[in-house]
Amino acid sequence: MSLRVWDERVVPRLTDLSLRGHEIGEVRAVTCAGLTGRVLEIGFGSGLNVRWYPAAVDSVTAIEPSDLGWELSGHRRARTSVPIRRGGLDGQHLDLPDDSHDSALVTFSLCTIPDPALALREARRVVRPGGRLHVLEHGLAPDEGVRRWQRRLEPLQRAVAGGCHLTRDIPALVADAGWHVESSEEAYLSGPGVSRPWTYGYRLVAG
Repeated sequence: MSLRVWDERVVPRLTDLSLRGHEIGEVRAVTCAGLTGRVLEIGFGSGLNVRWYPAAVDSVTAIEPSDLGWELSGHRRARTSVPIRRGGLDGQHLDLPDDSHDSALVTFSLCTIPDPALALREARRVVRPGGRLHVLEHGLAPDEGVRRWQRRLEPLQRAVAGGCHLTRDIPALVADAGWHVESSEEAYLSGPGVSRPWTYGYRLVAG
């Protein structure tokens, strides 16, 4: 199997399976709380956030590069009353007007986007003044021992997980893109110690 086929046909299914657990669902719910109005979701994937959209969400513009990911989201989109349209393939280059959305949501996608800083700047452009960015992501751990393993494992991770990085400093990326981080939480998800290179999570809101 070629890497292209792996990335296009296997990775979206593995991502859907690995990121829909109960614990992650609870964190998704907290991350989505406070979203309002017209929401830009970068990295829509298989629609795992859809069930957690609050009542204040009027519509969602979904940015998703994977056709299979979009296909897998179909049953979740069918179960919500929130209008969801696929508004593009590339979060780094949004064909959307300035100040056209009220909120932005990015979950488990900044790890994979080739230039996450560019995507965050694009979100800054598209979200109106006073709007909020909600982020849930895994990334660089605070413990040097875990970081060493993250650096060692990252080349393999990128090869088998669609370009996913383990060592990105998420709060720094958000701040450097012109967002002001208003609240943030960091913690390891539950699991054995051997999983720690993959499970250090960041949840933040920026404006």
